Amino acid sequence: MSPIVMTLVFSVAMLMFMGFPAMKIVEIIATKKDISKKTQNILTIVLTIFLSLIVGTLLQFG
Repeated sequence: MSPIVMTLVFSVAMLMFMGFPAMKIVEIIATKKDISKKTQNILTIVLTIFLSLIVGTLLQFG
C-alpha cells in the first residue's frame, strides 16, 4: 500500500487520542494570550489534526 495512505490511516486512528494534548496546548496558549472562545475551538481542531498527522508519520516511518 502507498505510504501516504498508510500514514493517513494511522493519523485517523490517532485523532481521538490527540484531542486531549491539543486541548492542553490551547489552554496553555490561552493563559498567555487573550484569545476568543471561537479561536480556541478552531486552534484545538487544527492542533488535533496536526498532532495526529505527526504521530501517523512517526508510526509509518519510525
